[in-house]
Amino acid sequence: MAASGPDITREDGASKGRYVCSGAGAEAAASYSRAGARLVISDHADVPHALRGQGAGAALVLRAEEDPRAEGRRILPLRPFASAQFRRRAGWADVVEGR
Repeated sequence: MAASGPDITREDGASKGRYVCSGAGAEAAASYSRAGARLVISDHADVPHALRGQGAGAALVLRAEEDPRAEGRRILPLRPFASAQFRRRAGWADVVEGR
């Protein structure tokens, strides 16, 4: 991972996609699904042991907030870690569905 933070790439399909963070010979990923034109569901993530404690999970959540915001979409975070991160950040309330 880069010194300034993990490098996140986005793999985007017609109805599903994922964010990927690679480092230490491992890959962390957070997937999402689209529910209509304006809603993104953050539905699954996996951060392997080799990447835990290095900010990979938090970086994935941050990117999962930035892209939908820029695209005019709202987010429904189903993943417990992501949901907790979204609840902690009052500045993200405008992009979270159900808040």
